[in-house]
Parts: sequence; structure tokens; C-alpha cells
Amino acid sequence: MPARSTPAWAHLRLTDRIEPGVRVLLVGINPGVRSAQTGHHFAGPSNRFWKLAYEAGLIPEPITHEGDVRLPEWGLGITNLVARPSPGIDDIRPQEYLQGWAALQQKIAKFRPEVVAFVGVTLYRALWKVLGQTALGAPKLRGARAPVITPGFQHATIHGARVFVLPNPSGRNANFSYQEMLDAFKALRRAIRRLPGYPQATKPKCGAEPNVS
Repeated sequence: MPARSTPAWAHLRLTDRIEPGVRVLLVGINPGVRSAQTGHHFAGPSNRFWKLAYEAGLIPEPITHEGDVRLPEWGLGITNLVARPSPGIDDIRPQEYLQGWAALQQKIAKFRPEVVAFVGVTLYRALWKVLGQTALGAPKLRGARAPVITPGFQHATIHGARVFVLPNPSGRNANFSYQEMLDAFKALRRAIRRLPGYPQATKPKCGAEPNVS
């Protein structure tokens, strides 16, 4: 039986969009195939991240994945826990979570965001499973099991940054309705508004939607 060939996109990597002064660092689990091919974050055709970010007021203009380079304009940064792209997350190995966590901690320590927002309940749950609550900056509880993780702020900090969890905006996420996702993104926006000196984004026009094709 011939050996399986390596996909052409397997060695592609995305560029972090993080600059000094970042206030909120968004963390995805790993790039999808479409993101790897385009070189931009959340590029999957069914991914609602950019639509949600605009409708929630996280960003003041409707942009697509090609506009991810503009996130630092609004005090936002974006990275992935695992750099390797894949069609799904099932083949991510525990060691990759550990390596990604080490790299993520260095980025947080370097740029010092005030909020770290993990994009995906599954992502944060996987980190908890691999690392445990102490590594995630949560209070040490004897015999503690992984908590029921819901979107919003968590009882944890990373290098002083508060931890927020968003639902995964993928179109394949059947655990949350679009409205529930939007409510979580809006909750993050409300938290951002409370950060000292944070610029206020313009509210989206009624009925306006970004082109996410």
C-alpha cells in the first residue's frame, strides 16, 4: 500500500497579528485548512467569527479574514494555540497542547494583554484537561475536576491577564445558536469597554452585515 502523501497545506503557518499595546488577545485552537491556504485567521467559509465580531461591536467596520491585519488598530491581537493546521482538532496531540501553551505564555508575558480570550469552549476544556487548574492560573482546589465551562470570564488569570472564553464560531458548532454566540461576543465587548482608556468602537449600522464569503 503506497504511503499517504502529505497535504500541500500541512507545513503552512499563520502569522500572529499582535503588536505592542494589545489589550485583548484572541486565541484560536489551530488553523483550519482554508486559513492555512489563505494565510488569514478564521477564513473558513462557514466560520462566523468576523460577522460576530462586527455585530457585537468588537470591531468598528465589517471586514473579512483578509482584514485580520487590522486588528491591532482596535487594540486586539490574534494567535493560535497550536500552529499546525488541520481539518479538525481530533488529531491534535497532548504534546502539541503543551508546546502551544508554553509558546502562548511567552506571548502573553511579552505583550501583557489585559484579557486573553480563548475562542472555543472545547479549546479551554482541552487545556484544562492537559494542564490542570493550577497551570491555568485558577485557584488550587484539592481533588478538583474540570469545571463545567461556559462562555464568559473564568476564575483564572495568565500573567495577570483575565481569561475569557468565547464559543467556537465555526458553522459546525451545534452546541450554541448564533444568538448565543453573539451574546458571548457582546459580553466580551462590554468587558472591553470597561478597560481604562480603551477606544470606543462605532456601533454597526442597523441591518448592516459584513461580507463573509
